[in-house]
This record gives sequence, C-alpha cells and structure tokens, in this order.
Amino acid sequence: MDYPVFAQLLGNFGFPIAVTLFLLVKLEKKMEHLESAIHTLSKAVTAIKAKERR
Repeated sequence: MDYPVFAQLLGNFGFPIAVTLFLLVKLEKKMEHLESAIHTLSKAVTAIKAKERR
C-alpha cells in the first residue's frame, strides 16, 4: 500500500476511531457506576417485596 493511500485512510478513519475509543474509555466508569446503582436498586426492590409479603 502506498504511503499517500495509507495517510488518506488514516485521515478518513483515524479520527472517528480515536474519538470512539476515547468515549468508550470515558464512559466505562460511568457504566460501572450505573451497573452498581441498578444492582442496589434491585436489592432494595427485593427487600421491599419481602417486607410486603410478611
């Protein structure tokens, strides 16, 4: 592959790939916090249901 073709491909696709990777890394922590909050909420709902059955 010629250098100009490679440079053009990198210019066309390199930036979107870099932005995507950056966003995935940044959002990973937020997704982990969201997952934790969902598990906590699920436990709370289960506990409320258990109290209602008594």
